[in-house]
Amino acid sequence: MKALGYISAFLGGALAGAALGLLVAPEKGTDTRSKIANAVDDFCKKHDIKLSRKEADEFVDDIEDATADEV
Repeated sequence: MKALGYISAFLGGALAGAALGLLVAPEKGTDTRSKIANAVDDFCKKHDIKLSRKEADEFVDDIEDATADEV
């Protein structure tokens, strides 16, 4: 049980750090979202996960909304 807490804390910290990094990034938001969408698309192709470009864009938007709520 204790290990699960450490893993959760690590993942939460990683998510918060990534969100903060995206918020203070020097690039325009549209460029950053496009890069994230491309990365999600590449990951899905590499792992043979069926996800349309529209679904990937919606996923990126969901991440953006979640990070905006945290900051």
